[in-house]
Amino acid sequence: MQQTADYPLKLYMVLLGSRGRGRHVEQHDYFFGIAASLRDLVPQMKAFWPEAGNSLHIDGWREVTNVDGYSVTVIPKTETLIPSARKLFFINLGGYQSGKLEEQHDTLLTVQDDRTGAMKAAKRTDFFKTNAIPAVKGANTHIDEKYGIDVDEIYRIDDLLAPEDKVRYQIRLTPAHSSAADEIHLGYFQLHKI
Repeated sequence: MQQTADYPLKLYMVLLGSRGRGRHVEQHDYFFGIAASLRDLVPQMKAFWPEAGNSLHIDGWREVTNVDGYSVTVIPKTETLIPSARKLFFINLGGYQSGKLEEQHDTLLTVQDDRTGAMKAAKRTDFFKTNAIPAVKGANTHIDEKYGIDVDEIYRIDDLLAPEDKVRYQIRLTPAHSSAADEIHLGYFQLHKI
């Protein structure tokens, strides 16, 4: 897959769903991939979650182009990337609400210098501030990353890419001229119909 002027490579964030064998409810996970189109990522998505089998589908997706005032572009590793302390992070927040027998979740993409900055950004969100039951031990809002630090998951996007993408591409972050939010596409999308 080569990048051309007509079909530039894009970073995709995809919410995958599956009804695994023996499960009572649908399971979900996030997939990040680089391609010219969402359809081009289908083989990588299947390889990412092979045990999902034919139940694997997309519940939502986004072309990641703008985060925290930065333009996000994909460039070949052969291009020189101006060194920057800024990195793109994915954070999965978890929390609880009284009377609901489920853990609530919210995801966040943020551009920060390091993991500490990413955790601070997560803790500033409305979700983090409002999805906890202080009177119940263990029902705090969290990012489960380390013992004692309440963060569910926090990752640099570079670390979540498929090995072949890590070798061929890099993510460039540049100050954006627009603060337009990326379009979020929601719904049930069967992989063979993308």
